[in-house]
Amino acid sequence: MHRIHPETYGANTFNPGPRGNARFSPIIDANGISIPTIYGGTTLECAAMETVFHDVPHEPGLKTVAKRKLKNHQYSQLQSSTDLTLADLSSTALRKLGIPRVDLIETDKDIYPQTRKWAEAIHAQCPDVQGLEWVSRQDDRARAIILFGDRLPPDPLSSIAPSVDIVENEDTYAALVELAETIGVQITGK
Repeated sequence: MHRIHPETYGANTFNPGPRGNARFSPIIDANGISIPTIYGGTTLECAAMETVFHDVPHEPGLKTVAKRKLKNHQYSQLQSSTDLTLADLSSTALRKLGIPRVDLIETDKDIYPQTRKWAEAIHAQCPDVQGLEWVSRQDDRARAIILFGDRLPPDPLSSIAPSVDIVENEDTYAALVELAETIGVQITGK
């Protein structure tokens, strides 16, 4: 699992809740207790598109992202100590739930309170499910992942390599610049 995260969090640190405003977090269990969560993607590009490039508009022409938005972020690569049971939220699987992708995955931020209710319902009704996975809205070449910390064994994720600063690490920054060019973004400033 690839993650881009603020440097204040460790590579495998779960968000304890209730902070944040993401598609599937923060969420609570049936007793009103925050469920710790951690997000990632199946590629570096997916992790970047789901975080530092998340709010780049779908518009033609040049777009800019301030380099300062990238600063103080780390890139981490994690692996699970065990096989994970993830609920599949692909378009095919969503048919069984009776919800179109457009109503769960393709929504804007103002709908996140409703999409979080789906994560809470899946958590409550599927006790074996340890997280969710779906084709990323931001990068449809990869899958986005969220894990439920209360469903995992102690120390479930380990680093494949040391975390690196996404601006200071030459290879990571070069990959982000290349991705930015692909989506029509110029990284500006110092």
